[in-house]
Order: sequence, then C-alpha cells, then structure tokens
Amino acid sequence: MTATNATLLRPFYITMLLLSISYGAQAATAVGISEWVPQAKLVGQARMTYLFWDVYDTRLYAADGKWQASAPFALELSYLRDLDGEAIAKRSIEEIRKQGFTDEATLARWYQQLSRIFPNVKNGTRLMGVVDQQQITRFYLDGLPLAEVNAPLFSTWFFNIWLSEATSEPTLRAQLLGEQS
Repeated sequence: MTATNATLLRPFYITMLLLSISYGAQAATAVGISEWVPQAKLVGQARMTYLFWDVYDTRLYAADGKWQASAPFALELSYLRDLDGEAIAKRSIEEIRKQGFTDEATLARWYQQLSRIFPNVKNGTRLMGVVDQQQITRFYLDGLPLAEVNAPLFSTWFFNIWLSEATSEPTLRAQLLGEQS
C-alpha cells in the first residue's frame, strides 16, 4: 500500500475504530444487564421533565419485563442536557430524604459516595444502575463499569427515588412500571 492510499484510507480506519469502540460500549451494557438480570426485558420507560426542561429518558428492565423490588433489575437514565455530577448526587440525597429516610449520618456517607461516582453528564450520556440478587448496586457509564455499592439499604432507598409509591414523580413511576403510557 502506498503512502497516498494509506492517507486516503485513514478516515475509514478512524471510522471503524470509533464504531468498534461504540459497539464495545453497547456490548458492555448488555453484558451488565444480562449478567445481573437474567432474561431482562423492558418493563417501561418515561421522560423526566422539570418545569419546561427535558432532563433525561429513563428505562426500567427486569426479568421477563416484570419488576419486583426484591428481584434483580436495571434502571437506565439517558441524559438530555448537561448536568453537574455533584448536583446529581445532591438531588439524589434530597429525593431519598423526601422518601422518609432520616439517618443523616448515612445520608452524608451516601452523598460522599455518589459525589465520587457520578460524573458530570452531557446530552447523550447514559448512566445505568443494576441491582443484583444480593441487592448490590453496580453503576455503568455509557455501558462501561463505573462503580459498585455493596449496601442493600442504599439500593432500596436510592431506587425508591423512581420506584417507590412515595416518589415525587408518580406519573414517571407509573410509566416505568408499565402501568401508564
């Protein structure tokens, strides 16, 4: 191959590399779900809107598309705007507090963990939390492993933000659980 041909093919090689990286990220997401949530299927999906801003699209996956709090599941958020990771952590703790969790020392510890885990996100960033049979939460960023929280109490209260009957977003919850389109 001549230097001219190699130069002409460079965009092709770059495109193939980017496609393989993109495919790898998608495969990691699928592995993350299928490894921890057997027979995972979409339960429901919803768009989170705050005032007039679309914030993220969310999807809930569970075995055979039937969510149970005590069984493995995955919740994916696809962000539609740029947000600061620390602001996401702060809002998460506020929502857990609204659910009725009052142990401030534990909330402070969880805030510190979430502040370290959650990156700044941009439009198109995907964060996924996967809860396994032991109620351990694994977080993925754009399909790649991000962090693990081995605390069943955390898993329960964190995902209650979206899935509890006491959620601040009951319509979103109903859509995620497939009760409302």
